[in-house]
Amino acid sequence: MAQETETLVRPAAGGLHGEVEIPGDKSISHRSVMLSSLADTPVRIHHFLPGQDCLSTAACFRAMGAEIAFHNAEKTELTVKGNGLHGLMEPRDILDAGNSGTTLRLMLGLMSAQPFCAAFTGDASLRERPMGRVVKPLSRMGARIYGRAGNAKLPLMTVPADGGLHGMTYESPVASAQVKSSILLAGMYASGATTVVEPVTSRDHTERMLEAFGVSTEKDGTAVTIHPVDHFTAPADIDVPGDISSAAYWLAAGSIVPGSDILLRRVGINPTRTGMLDVLRAMGADLTLSGRHTSGGEEAADIRVRAAKLHGTSFGADIMPRLIDEIPAIAAMALFAKGDTVITGAGELRVKETDRLQAIEDQWNVLSPGSVEGTADGLVIHGGMPVQTGRVQSYDDHRMAMSLAVIGLAGKGVTIAHGGCVKISYPDFYDTLTALQE
Repeated sequence: MAQETETLVRPAAGGLHGEVEIPGDKSISHRSVMLSSLADTPVRIHHFLPGQDCLSTAACFRAMGAEIAFHNAEKTELTVKGNGLHGLMEPRDILDAGNSGTTLRLMLGLMSAQPFCAAFTGDASLRERPMGRVVKPLSRMGARIYGRAGNAKLPLMTVPADGGLHGMTYESPVASAQVKSSILLAGMYASGATTVVEPVTSRDHTERMLEAFGVSTEKDGTAVTIHPVDHFTAPADIDVPGDISSAAYWLAAGSIVPGSDILLRRVGINPTRTGMLDVLRAMGADLTLSGRHTSGGEEAADIRVRAAKLHGTSFGADIMPRLIDEIPAIAAMALFAKGDTVITGAGELRVKETDRLQAIEDQWNVLSPGSVEGTADGLVIHGGMPVQTGRVQSYDDHRMAMSLAVIGLAGKGVTIAHGGCVKISYPDFYDTLTALQE
């Protein structure tokens, strides 16, 4: 069904039905490989997300000496063994982060503390995304990072810091897990304590994963502190929960396609990631959680979603760190809700794989003219207006493509240009879509 150039999504006239095993969490998959590569005992990773972004992380750490072996054709089971916290080796070639901002930003923190040089590149999209938000605080710690556009864009190079890194307290102007994680990972190698203070708490997967490797962080309100680390105590296994960002499309589709009833298995419900569930409930969604369990510090549950009559809602900056990646899916759902949905405080979406706020405004209005108004940092979506079929652009942005597919399912179908970009985070998306329609 998925094609490199165009993808046709037909309306789900009979509703969506069945069970879905949600792919492994993208954020946790990245971090499981990174931290396992710093351990000196093997770690078996289960339910890894084999999307291109996470495979880019695996390739980068393999290039620095980590032993990474996949155990099945799907690449969801692997073992990673490093050479200890100070055992990374100088890469022989440029490290390619592909399309993955997480790979690049977190690696910049780690590599700033290494006793060797490393050069980084990425695809055309990543080369235009701003890295200054991590380069500036890392530079305050003594990191030496050089690149173009004032050292804020790829290609970038890290050079060994004179005298090593030093700890600091950094008051971040934005709540960003990537910024926080980059600084904390650098802080493991710094002299003295390193503290990151955020305006509101961002997702805490790095802190939880560090705990699983025997490293304690201290939390005080929105501040997180890490002290210098000498050694990891690696777990034998890491079980990656399903990614709520991937579940978001089925939560949205299951809510707005009449007659739908979907059970989503083993979805991560980390409190710093469940903003979409709060928004769904505020819109009147029919959700049931069961089978709660915890593995590696991360809570997961099965989520049942059934079609419901939704109404518009409003939300803003206070909840944004808990659902920033889910905004396109929420915007798709809002198109079919009664009344207006008002989103504010989402300016960060303008510097993702594409300007997602502008992309949503442009492409939603192709399918439902006049339904979306853009603002400087958000959107106003007029729900309940007529939705037609049409050809729309994904901008090679996986979250845009999947959200447009949701609109096609609930509306009159859609043709998505470059819809195959979903492989970045959800390679089986279209196969799952087809199975739920049968």
